[in-house]
Amino acid sequence: MIHTSLDLDKPGKQQGFLQVPYSHNLGGWANVMIPITIIARGKGPTVLVLGGNHGDEYQGQIAIMKLARELSPEKVTGRIIVIPSLNFPACRAATRLSPLDGMNMNRAFPGEAEGPVTSQIAHYLRTVLFPISDVVIDIHSGGRSMEVVPCSHMHLVPDREQRAKMLAAMLAWGTEFCFIYADIAGTGLLPVEAENQGKLVVTTELGGGECIPASVHRIAQSGLKNVLIHVGALKGREQTRKAPAIITQATKREDYILAPESGIFEIIVDLGAKVKKGQIVGHIHHLERPDRAPEEIIAQSAGHLIIMRAPCLTQQGDCVAVTARQVSEREVLRA
Repeated sequence: MIHTSLDLDKPGKQQGFLQVPYSHNLGGWANVMIPITIIARGKGPTVLVLGGNHGDEYQGQIAIMKLARELSPEKVTGRIIVIPSLNFPACRAATRLSPLDGMNMNRAFPGEAEGPVTSQIAHYLRTVLFPISDVVIDIHSGGRSMEVVPCSHMHLVPDREQRAKMLAAMLAWGTEFCFIYADIAGTGLLPVEAENQGKLVVTTELGGGECIPASVHRIAQSGLKNVLIHVGALKGREQTRKAPAIITQATKREDYILAPESGIFEIIVDLGAKVKKGQIVGHIHHLERPDRAPEEIIAQSAGHLIIMRAPCLTQQGDCVAVTARQVSEREVLRA
């Protein structure tokens, strides 16, 4: 159902749209127009670069738009396909979920060719863009809901060769922290679909919130270019960190702390700080009963505080903090 006028195999630089059919009350023959840029020259890997998987995550959208404007075919070896705002309706609305169908782009796979807009996009990625790509880069942040230590991250895929390549690419982003995570909130993730197709997948969580510091934008933009150089799609010299990255891992449910009650959340530990199992990392204060002592939020595992909830107003069951233990590269490769 999705149409594009771009020739995916044509050398040079092309700017166009993915056109997704969408009928609404004032547009019977309307389409959602998702901007896409392709820069191709010679032989080399095909890299698919995605931002705006969630519409309230801006770091990747900005980095990819800047990259698309800056790149010329002379700088590329292979093919770079960039989509700055993948879930375009959500990006226009600055929401995590699409306002058109209420779907989460990162839970929409494998998708349906004739399903809702978000499902159509997922199906197109799975059947058209992933198969022609060697590398998939999916840039995330915590959005409105979470504040994250700026980090590149990855899953522990079962294929050891694929995992080693993903580890090297994760480290190439150059963040102080790297994060290995598990999926506790459902299936259908974009990175998992690409991983299952054997792709080298690089993902990030670059801070969060509406107010993004310049330092985080710099990490997003420099890291993206460095990974493109690392995988051989962009000319240049790969940069390496002076100090080794701190690799952390949260792959157990107890690493993800859920609010036992609703109320106002207070974090009492700095992001990135080390915490001990059993340590109090925050409180939930009771709106209706300020005379009650606040509920203690206790770390169930030791490690670094990698993620905290951004909005203080919290509902029971919201994830309020994530702790991740430090691991070595050897442990990642052998796990």
